[in-house]
Amino acid sequence: MEPTQQTSSPLIPAAIIIGFGLIAGAIYFSGIGGGSAAPQLSGNTNVPTQVGTQSAIRAVDETDFIRGNPNAAIMVVEYSDYDCPFCKDFHETMNRIMDEYGVAGRVAWVYRQLPIAGLHPNAPKISEAALCVGELAGNEAFWNFSDLVFSERETNEPTNMTRLSEFATAAGADATAFTACLSSGKMKARVDASVKEGFDAGVTGTPHSVVLVGNQQAVIEGAQPYDAVRLIIDSLIGQLDGKPAVAPAQ
Repeated sequence: MEPTQQTSSPLIPAAIIIGFGLIAGAIYFSGIGGGSAAPQLSGNTNVPTQVGTQSAIRAVDETDFIRGNPNAAIMVVEYSDYDCPFCKDFHETMNRIMDEYGVAGRVAWVYRQLPIAGLHPNAPKISEAALCVGELAGNEAFWNFSDLVFSERETNEPTNMTRLSEFATAAGADATAFTACLSSGKMKARVDASVKEGFDAGVTGTPHSVVLVGNQQAVIEGAQPYDAVRLIIDSLIGQLDGKPAVAPAQ
């Protein structure tokens, strides 16, 4: 895992507000420091839904698993459930985004655990497995494991739990150490804390992604398609580069 430095600039907020405002319907802007009663976690969603003012999420730090440049100006923090069908779709979308924008270091992707056990009973254990892999073999192994979990199942099928050890070793973790870690339940508290964190921030379903730019945040609700996410990223990069914002075609 790699730490990130959360920097801010007095020039960022106004520009990013403009950029976010031009993409209403895919994201909504959420002021930091606001608050509301935490809603009940509900089912997964793949449609953009405004849930009111969202509290600021925890800053990205050394405990996070980050794909891409840990100091990228644009951070996409995703709260996800490994057995969620919409999360599988969005995982593929974000991999494409990272292939396009991550190489240049403009965008980074943070994965946070938010298994919804009421819908996907095995999801919390898969989250524990992912954290075990990350602890044993590092950041890249965590992401390789996550890619395998999503890619090795059909969209509406649950993860084959008997393959978790296979995925872990393929990702780079020692099989014996992985089995010991998962059996011990040592990661359960971390998974539970991540779920509570999402709950407290107003997350109501998965995937739920928060775009961080400086000290501003906006939410991408649900499994928005690649073109919609690319539009968001292009608009934000344009704003950061000082280019005029252009509203999306109607």
